[in-house]
Amino acid sequence: MILDRKKQEKEKEIIKKYLQYLKLEKSLSINTIEAYNSDLEKLITFLSNEQIELLQTTSEDLERFIAGLHDIGIHPRSQARIISGIKSFFHFLIMEDAIEVDPGELIEGPKIGFKLPEVLSIEEIDAIIAAIDLSKNEGQRNRAILETLYSCGLRVSELITLKLSSLYLKEEFIKVDGKGGKQRLVPISPKAIKEIKLYLLDRNNQNIKKEAEDYLFLNRRGGQLSRIMIFHIIKELAVISGIKKSISPHTFRHSFATHLLEGGANLRAIQEMLGHESITTTEIYTHIDRNMLRSEIIEHHPRNIKYREEKKNHPEL
Repeated sequence: MILDRKKQEKEKEIIKKYLQYLKLEKSLSINTIEAYNSDLEKLITFLSNEQIELLQTTSEDLERFIAGLHDIGIHPRSQARIISGIKSFFHFLIMEDAIEVDPGELIEGPKIGFKLPEVLSIEEIDAIIAAIDLSKNEGQRNRAILETLYSCGLRVSELITLKLSSLYLKEEFIKVDGKGGKQRLVPISPKAIKEIKLYLLDRNNQNIKKEAEDYLFLNRRGGQLSRIMIFHIIKELAVISGIKKSISPHTFRHSFATHLLEGGANLRAIQEMLGHESITTTEIYTHIDRNMLRSEIIEHHPRNIKYREEKKNHPEL
């Protein structure tokens, strides 16, 4: 039986209300809402092909949908994100009294384990920045971008929306518009300030589009830079500098937090600078630090040094 038009319209209205709920009550970013919507569309396509009404979905239907994700080779981490979004949707339907039983309540995501984020060393960051060709029109802009990313630990969305009116360079702070519209003040390094001031000399000579006048970083046409462009800049520089790690703009954020922790910064201070609501999110960096700590202890502890010397002098031990 093909779903009739009234039921389709009802489903569309429910989805619209759900997306409004994510924006207004959960205060999720536009990118996160789009990801949730995309995942929900995957489920709706599956249900439509199976001729199942959205509000009649059962846990068995969801299990078959999830099995399909596995069969077509979607990575477990992506599966987990899709499942999380779908569980959120059915939880919303319960709150709205649109359904009586939550089919997603007992659904579990795949075991994905713990994955440490990629981190660049200080030398690798220097090499990437040194690979920028300052003779090109966008060279100084790109240097200012990378110094700001690393100095302030920004998300890429925060970088491309950074405004001239949010710079307090004399005070060495910037105001950042974070997730859910939450603002925070973040210290910025003298090095990043220097590169921004040099970039502003170039920016002042650009023809700037009216809607982009307050954005700090602009593209060649005088408009706001895109997320994709920042990814492209970093990928290209990584290749030029010979770095084999899989890196992205977020790698600079991870490296910022890791280097602060290794330097003795307080975890709460790092949480504030990163704009994490929960300290649990920031605590991922303690795992990185523990690995560093272990290697340092093994390398420098006097008992280990003595044991290595004994092994060297008496290999039979």
